Amino acid sequence: MDVEHAIYSRRSVRDFTAQSVDEVTLRRLIDAAVQAPSAVNEQPWSFVVIQDRDLLHRISIQAKAHMLTSNPMGVSSQHFQELLSDPNFDIFYGAPALIIIASASAGPWATENCALAAENLMLAAYSAGLGTCWIGFAQNWLGSVDGKTALDLPANCLPVAPIIVGHPKSTPPPVPRRQAEIRWIREPLRPDKTPI
Repeated sequence: MDVEHAIYSRRSVRDFTAQSVDEVTLRRLIDAAVQAPSAVNEQPWSFVVIQDRDLLHRISIQAKAHMLTSNPMGVSSQHFQELLSDPNFDIFYGAPALIIIASASAGPWATENCALAAENLMLAAYSAGLGTCWIGFAQNWLGSVDGKTALDLPANCLPVAPIIVGHPKSTPPPVPRRQAEIRWIREPLRPDKTPI
């Protein structure tokens, strides 16, 4: 599969089969993730892979409670309040695996570095026939003391990208994209039409 096809076709998946994802495949996805660029070539990534459904269930419960009590921007809507209050709502959508991309330090480009690795991982997963979704509902709790303890992460580590991985039950339809807003800034032309 060529990269352009993956970029244009990958979708966030929130409906998975019960089939697990084998360790070899998960390692291939992480290998793709670490090919991402990073600021000053720091390559600060650290990965936590969770395939324990009981632990995923406990994290879902705690992350929902954390979101409701900390009430970050955007979660105050009635829809999100109802969703997070629903004891049957699993923030991981029954996915068999969660890969958390963390930065080994909370440096100035930690989020950017991990986001670049996350995109590589998600594109590689799509090309392998797998579905992924970045789970924003998990982020705040995973970065808390309790979250880092559950992941056995050092205090200075910063969990950035919790990505579920699994075999999709169906392919989500394309989402319309807005036309890119572009502002071109070019060198002014001299009267003889050559750039200054």
